[in-house]
Amino acid sequence: MENSIINTNPSLRDLDFDIHQLNTDKYIETAKNVKLYVKDYGKGKPVILIHGWPLSNEMWEYQIEFLVKNNYRVIAYDRRGFGKSSQPWDGYDYDTLTDDLSEIIEQLQLENVTLVGFSMGGGEVVRYFSRHHGKGVAKAALISSIIPFLLKTDDNPEGRPKEKSDATAASINEDRIGFLDNFGKIFFGVNIINKPLSTPLLEYYRNLCAAASPRATLQCAESLNTTDFRDELHTIKVPTLIIHGNDDKNVPIEVSSEKTAKAIENNTFIVYEGAPHGLFYTEKDKLNRDLLEFLNS
Repeated sequence: MENSIINTNPSLRDLDFDIHQLNTDKYIETAKNVKLYVKDYGKGKPVILIHGWPLSNEMWEYQIEFLVKNNYRVIAYDRRGFGKSSQPWDGYDYDTLTDDLSEIIEQLQLENVTLVGFSMGGGEVVRYFSRHHGKGVAKAALISSIIPFLLKTDDNPEGRPKEKSDATAASINEDRIGFLDNFGKIFFGVNIINKPLSTPLLEYYRNLCAAASPRATLQCAESLNTTDFRDELHTIKVPTLIIHGNDDKNVPIEVSSEKTAKAIENNTFIVYEGAPHGLFYTEKDKLNRDLLEFLNS
């Protein structure tokens, strides 16, 4: 498929260069009538940043700037249904979402990639290895990830009861924006004593979430809460960085990254003391340093 490039200067078309190396934003068609919004900045080894639910690529603002300045090519895209990407009615299961990721890697002809998945994005990282054999990927990072399995079942008693997920869906259906407002405070660990970000910034992140398709918001919530990745972790054979806050109220570390670290053989597991789920902002300087050290290793 041909890529549809945003704001491409027609006078550049005849110049001899690889169009994929443009420092620009663009749309990539990953399926029929589905175009994903992609930022592609910098030069060097490629790093793909996969955002969390129900945000968009804009959550990576502080990481994109930092990594580009440290000589990496950074690709950050909006998952289908979120941000500026197409909002189809269906396709919010992890197989389809990961096929979207595969198309981005294929169409941009990327090699020696590092995949970085935050929260829900960890699912695409793991499924890419099990479904697409990790083609072109040299390293992986799971940040505040939902991996390996959040749902409470007989063989996963520490998981989240289905009733809690059902209550979340009911709240979204009743008042999606009100839900997002409350969700953001828990996400960043905001309370009477702790205010790790300004009110305007908290509202900004809420607005990013509000821009998502209501359908995608609900469907992806179901996918991230019910998809079992436990039998897929063995497919990850590359060096893997795992980072999680031990005060994460959205995705408790005990049911997620602690288990993942035991299942992936070649990993570096870093626990951020007292950090909430949204550590991409609250611990941004530390996260950036740890990511860069991992990328350079």
